[in-house]
Amino acid sequence: MLRRRFAVLFAMLLALAGVSGVLYAQLEGGDRGIAPIDSSGTLEVTGIHVDVGGADAQTARYAGWRIAQRQGFRALYAKMHNVPITQAPNLPDGTLDQIVSSIIVEREQLGPNRYIADLGILFDRARAAEFLGVEGGEVQRSVPMLLIPVIVSGGTATSVELRNAWQRAWAQFRTSQSAIDYVRVSGNGVDPMLINAAQTVRPGRGWWRNIIDTYGAADILVAEVQLQRLYPGGPARAIFIARHGPDNEIVGGFALAAPNGDVGAMMAEGVRRMDELFSTALAAGRLTRDSSLDLPPPPVLPELPVETAPVVNLVNSYQVQVTGKNVNFYNFAMAHLRTISGVQSATPQQINPGGTSYILVTYRGDISQLAAALSARGWIVDSSGTVVRIHSDADRPPSMPPPPAPTAPAPTTNQAAAGEQ
Repeated sequence: MLRRRFAVLFAMLLALAGVSGVLYAQLEGGDRGIAPIDSSGTLEVTGIHVDVGGADAQTARYAGWRIAQRQGFRALYAKMHNVPITQAPNLPDGTLDQIVSSIIVEREQLGPNRYIADLGILFDRARAAEFLGVEGGEVQRSVPMLLIPVIVSGGTATSVELRNAWQRAWAQFRTSQSAIDYVRVSGNGVDPMLINAAQTVRPGRGWWRNIIDTYGAADILVAEVQLQRLYPGGPARAIFIARHGPDNEIVGGFALAAPNGDVGAMMAEGVRRMDELFSTALAAGRLTRDSSLDLPPPPVLPELPVETAPVVNLVNSYQVQVTGKNVNFYNFAMAHLRTISGVQSATPQQINPGGTSYILVTYRGDISQLAAALSARGWIVDSSGTVVRIHSDADRPPSMPPPPAPTAPAPTTNQAAAGEQ
């Protein structure tokens, strides 16, 4: 029996260890997505194809880069001003060398006297702004939008839980010229717990509000790709779907293929075209924030009529100090206190016939009302706090208060009948 209990306990410990290992694996970030690049200080033009000959390989490459800089600036100018590229100005090579920050080699073939390549040009935003004719090279952008990249491959949907080509393509996408202000996540920290494929189909607005507030966003964009391969490493085909909002409203979609199996290049092109879909939808007014993401207004309470509560004189306790030359001052003061309307009781505390006597008085009202009533009886009154001091300037106290008027008895039944007759 003892061995059986020990075996059960050992199995439970192993199960707990396995669960903790799974949780640790979920929180451990070794295989997560990559951090997005910061493109806020650059302007980018990609996909510039050059095919140049030269005396040798290096001369051909140098000539190809020169041509790429010229074409890149004209393409950037035409894009920012929405004009044909033929209307874009030409800049000297010396000026282009100053405003180009780097050249990205997307693909190149280098021969003995020929250079074929697809290049990208990065322009320094601050330096190029003067020649582009725009202040700082800024473009009108949307509100911050949280981007959730979802890839469905092999029947499994993931986002930033594991590194994948789709998340990498979005991380490497330069957003400086996009009309969408993307908020991209890297998969570090709690990202996989909050930003995942399952979250995109949850309708709960409260949880969505918490997520976008956590990442400093105002709306949600979901970029979904459904990847299919003929065989591992072989030709691939993908369907791209752009979605918006907490209800996964479809903005648009398209399909791309990679016959040579280059999934990375296909994903990069998919990001570029999906950004165009989002930007077009923004210009058309379709990316409007769902009002359900706003905090609900506080409930409106009905206005209740304000009733003025009647003034109620509460019963309070005061100390009356009587100063006189003999016992008559004390006796007359007691007689006055017991006949003042509102006095509930007058209890002696200390009697000093030739000095100051103390009387505890319970009175329905405040101290000013009690002081006024004693002053009306002929006493000289001084009050402060809960103490009333009374005395008389004469050699004798004020006269005794008049006795209460007798109350006539109620007529009997026989007397009332006789009066009617």
